[in-house]
Amino acid sequence: MIYRTLVFDFDGTIADTLGESRRIFNQIAPDYGIRQIEENELDHLRHLSLKQLLDHLDIPKRRVPAIISRGTGLMRGNITRLQMIAGMSEVIVELRKHVHSFGILTSNATANVDLFLRTHGLREQFDFISSTSKLTGKAKHLKAIRKTFSLRPEEMLYIGDEIRDIKASQKAGIPVAAVTWGFNSRESLAAEAPDFLFEQASDFLRLISPR
Repeated sequence: MIYRTLVFDFDGTIADTLGESRRIFNQIAPDYGIRQIEENELDHLRHLSLKQLLDHLDIPKRRVPAIISRGTGLMRGNITRLQMIAGMSEVIVELRKHVHSFGILTSNATANVDLFLRTHGLREQFDFISSTSKLTGKAKHLKAIRKTFSLRPEEMLYIGDEIRDIKASQKAGIPVAAVTWGFNSRESLAAEAPDFLFEQASDFLRLISPR
């Protein structure tokens, strides 16, 4: 393993929260004067960047923190019933043996992530859970995490399922792995040139044995 620290996104990367996120969004959208997301447009949305997504749904950027805060609060009621991404539990346990520190950086609430990991018996695998309410604020947090652990940029890897995760990592100057089972499509992720593009959870084991 060439990385000393692995940092994961949560929603869509470790936890299968996408269906629940859409349900909650559609529940609260009328309160913000925003239209709901129809099932038949989900495939199209997977190809959009964050800016394109907000424009498509006509969501003012200033409304985003409030929507996230309310949405993550509502998610807490069902978080223990949500599923892990297939294979991720085993991969997390194996990867943890090969790195110095393990963490999560998410737009979800830390309490939600903590409860989810405890439900699935994985909380002890992670050294920290960090959260940002700004959809575009991850680069700053990644830099802070790197400094906290006294890492060179090439010693840390961020792992996410969205175009914005790749852009944040690249802005922070650290390597990034994108997973294709989350929100954004494989094609849209590949276009951003991540260092790794994983199609299934077992692909993570390439980090341990790259040959």
